[in-house]
Amino acid sequence: MAAAVLVVDDEADLVRTYERVLRRQGYHVISAESQQEALTALRARPLDLIVTDVRLGNDDGLEVVRAARRTGLGPPVIVVTGYASKAGRHEALGAGAADYLPKPFSVSQLVGAVETVLGRPRSA
Repeated sequence: MAAAVLVVDDEADLVRTYERVLRRQGYHVISAESQQEALTALRARPLDLIVTDVRLGNDDGLEVVRAARRTGLGPPVIVVTGYASKAGRHEALGAGAADYLPKPFSVSQLVGAVETVLGRPRSA
């Protein structure tokens, strides 16, 4: 069964890109364009991984990380951001993120991060 990956970004074009890339890698992708949609998806079904932007309009993507941690055995979370900084990385990892990926990143960097966090071998 394909791993279920929730992608969260308030930019619809990026959500579609993540969906396309991850589906090509064999993942079942669920998408959300807001913090609220992400939290609803997190409660609705088991997820294997979440990829979320830090800035979700006026909302904080790190709340998605914290909510996943509060579920106990919640899925690991990869945080992506166009506003990368050492402090931001520290805050994301401190909130429980499994990885921190600054934008812009390549398709191979995204796929590599997903596969590393899920403990799967890198695709050829």
